[in-house]
Amino acid sequence: MASTTDTAPPGPAAPGAPAPPVPDDPATLKVVPARHHARWVAAAAVAVLVAQFTHGLATNPVWEWHVFRDYVLSETIVRAVWVTLQLTAYATVLGFLLGTVLAFMRLSRSPVLQTVAWTYIWIFRSIPMIVQLVFWFNLSALYDRLGLGIPFGPVFWSVDSNSIIGTIGAAVIGLTLHQAAYAAEIVRGGVLAVDEGQLQAAAALGIPRLRQIRRIVLPQAMRAILPTAGNEIIGLLKGTSVVYVMSIGELFYQVQVIYGRNGRVIPLLLVATAWYVVLTSLLSVAQYYVERRYARGADRTPPPTPLQRVRRFVRTLRTAAAQRHRPVVPFKPLGDIR
Repeated sequence: MASTTDTAPPGPAAPGAPAPPVPDDPATLKVVPARHHARWVAAAAVAVLVAQFTHGLATNPVWEWHVFRDYVLSETIVRAVWVTLQLTAYATVLGFLLGTVLAFMRLSRSPVLQTVAWTYIWIFRSIPMIVQLVFWFNLSALYDRLGLGIPFGPVFWSVDSNSIIGTIGAAVIGLTLHQAAYAAEIVRGGVLAVDEGQLQAAAALGIPRLRQIRRIVLPQAMRAILPTAGNEIIGLLKGTSVVYVMSIGELFYQVQVIYGRNGRVIPLLLVATAWYVVLTSLLSVAQYYVERRYARGADRTPPPTPLQRVRRFVRTLRTAAAQRHRPVVPFKPLGDIR
């Protein structure tokens, strides 16, 4: 005899009754967000350190912010910044022009050109920049006159080396020759990044070699050249401070002269730091837009620029504000419209 306590097999649910929950149904699972406790602790520690540093900047009297305000836009400092920009511009343009020539010399099939370019790069990357600057500054001790004539023959025209190469000229020569060694490797790496099939296709079409380099190779190589070249230019901007050994009135030298007179070392160094930060930031912004321009061939829909993001955010705020102040029109069924 069957027991009266036996459970009857489940049958179909009664009409209108809720369906029983299905085990492991995603709709019945409780979603709990992940808790990153270590991340929050690290963020809090970093925020405390930043707050302490900011508080020290604002309250420590050693910074002497009033001295910083007096000198940061003074005429002497602004002129020194202009000299720094001139040295950077001259060395960048001339260094990358010479570096491009050296790069293609290394890529040529001539063993003489390859050897000369490799030797130049090896020597100028081995000698510190300050040694090169001092050497070019004392060039007149080695060659008192510079002239033109037949090699190993008579000289038709000569001039005193001090009159043709001054202090600024020696600094530009030293910075240019030093920069060209690094620029050559940057350009060579970018050219090697271009697919060899591009040159083969251009040669099959009968395009001259020089036009291949100018219209096909270099535009594609720029995507690989620009990030490293931008970093090198920023390093050159800061490296111009080395020319203080030649008593050139660039930014760091003028800061040294001023704090040598008044003894305000910390605020004057802060003046130089602020200007270097501003200049490197401007170069970084320019590098971003130049890289974006040369990336058009690889990315037809580049991401929006920071300015475009700001404009889009402002438009979104205006649209939300306009919708918030728009009057609400009561809904009327179709049958009520007369």
